[in-house]
Amino acid sequence: MGKISTYYKKKQMAEQLQQEIQKMEEDKELREELDFKEDLNQLMQKYDKSAKDMLEVLATMDSGVRNRIEQGGSGGNSDGRKKRPLKTYRNPHTGEVVQTRGGNHKTLNAWRKQHGKEEVARWQED
Repeated sequence: MGKISTYYKKKQMAEQLQQEIQKMEEDKELREELDFKEDLNQLMQKYDKSAKDMLEVLATMDSGVRNRIEQGGSGGNSDGRKKRPLKTYRNPHTGEVVQTRGGNHKTLNAWRKQHGKEEVARWQED
């Protein structure tokens, strides 16, 4: 009986979502945005341009777009994520400096093994 009740709940949820989608499709602002997107896609196909090409064109027209692009809006990461902040650690015993964006650094791991994780965390510079 558990499967049948789950089925009916899911079916009811699907119907509710379908009603919400229909309401959204009747919204004039959404329709205009969807039409704009469709027109833009057709224009990009006509001139064989990518979204990246479009951003470059927009950057020449609006410096704000250029600033967002340079700050990491599409800052070279193919998955769209921002780079991790660069962290600097200085070993007070040897004076050796390590800069890393991740926590799995060979030298840092060796320091952690020798001095402990909490101790090495204190070595991080601002």
